[in-house]
Amino acid sequence: MASTTQTYANHRRYIPGYHFFALPVVWVNAVVQLVQAFRFPRAATFWNAVVWFAVAAAVWYARTMVIAAQNQTIRLEERERLGRLMPPELRGRINELSVKQLTALRFASDEEVSDLARQCLDGTLATREHIKREIKNWRPDYDRV
Repeated sequence: MASTTQTYANHRRYIPGYHFFALPVVWVNAVVQLVQAFRFPRAATFWNAVVWFAVAAAVWYARTMVIAAQNQTIRLEERERLGRLMPPELRGRINELSVKQLTALRFASDEEVSDLARQCLDGTLATREHIKREIKNWRPDYDRV
């Protein structure tokens, strides 16, 4: 459990070793290797550039795959939660909510999630940012990746 109460203002999660060290180093090195390949055109320098772009792609895809798996879990959890909390006339429309809407709604308390979901279904709230800004009682998610 985190020591700070999570809110809209501080809910984004940054992992310093990943976001501020590993990721920038990988991408900068990929560019450096590409520049080297053009400044000193030899098979080895081109191969280094290819390898570093492969490493950069692997880092990127590793992150996006984790986020995709997390979103699947959130989608399942939120559909189940909405199935319990939404009024019967709206339960049949839960699958109309997008993954982005569901990932934003996960921060809403049980007391307000039905109304926010209704606004999403009515087209009043469309983006994650709009949904998150409307949340009055923040339900923290400290375990996301």
